[in-house]
Amino acid sequence: MEKATKSRKASSGKNEKIPAKGSSQPANRQMGEEMEKLFTDMLKDIYWAEKALTKALPKLAKASTTTELSQAFEEHLTQTEEHIRRLEQVFELMGQKAQAKKCDAMEGLQKEAEEVMEETPEGSLTRDVGLIIAAQKVEHYEIATYGGLTTLANTFGMTEVAELLGRTLEEEKETDESLTYIAENNVNFPAGIEDEAGSSRKTGTHKNRMEEEEDEEA
Repeated sequence: MEKATKSRKASSGKNEKIPAKGSSQPANRQMGEEMEKLFTDMLKDIYWAEKALTKALPKLAKASTTTELSQAFEEHLTQTEEHIRRLEQVFELMGQKAQAKKCDAMEGLQKEAEEVMEETPEGSLTRDVGLIIAAQKVEHYEIATYGGLTTLANTFGMTEVAELLGRTLEEEKETDESLTYIAENNVNFPAGIEDEAGSSRKTGTHKNRMEEEEDEEA
C-alpha cells in the first residue's frame, strides 16, 4: 500500500545560538529556572504518555477489523518504543534522570478508545472508523506536544535535543497521515454501507473505493 508522506526537518530560528563543539556547559544553559521546570515537566508528561501507548496499541491492533489498521497500530508500537528511547536520550542531554509524570490527557484519550471498543460491534468496519478517530486524537496531542518542545529546544540553542524531538514529531505526523489514508481508502465508505448482520473479519484486506469503482466499470 502506497501513501504519500512528507518529510520535514525540525526548523530552527535565525537567531539560534549553537553551542560550540566540546562545550562542557549543559544543553539548557540559557533557560531560566521556571522555563527549565516547565520544559522538564512536559518531557515527563509525554514520557508517561508514550509508555502508556506501548500497552494500549496492542489492544487497538487486536480490536481492529481490517488488516491494514491492525498492521498500522503494530508498526506504530515499534515507533513508540523508539520514541521512548529518544526521550531518555533527551533527559540524559539535560543532565536528568528519565522520569514519567502521569499524563491526564493521554489517560482520557485512552479511555475514549476503550469506549469505542465497548460500544461498537466486534468485527465491524464501524469499529475501525472509531478506532482511527480515537488514534488520531492521540496523534494530534503528541504532535502538539513534540512541536512545542522542539520549538522551545531550538529557541534556547538545544540543538541535539531539538533534533531528537523533531524526528519523533515528523514520525507522529506521518502516522496521522497514514491513518487518514486508511480511513479514506479502506474504511470510511464501506463502513457507511456495512450490513450490520454481515460484519467483516480479519481475513484479508478490504478493497478501497478506487478499486471498487474500477470493478464496477469493468
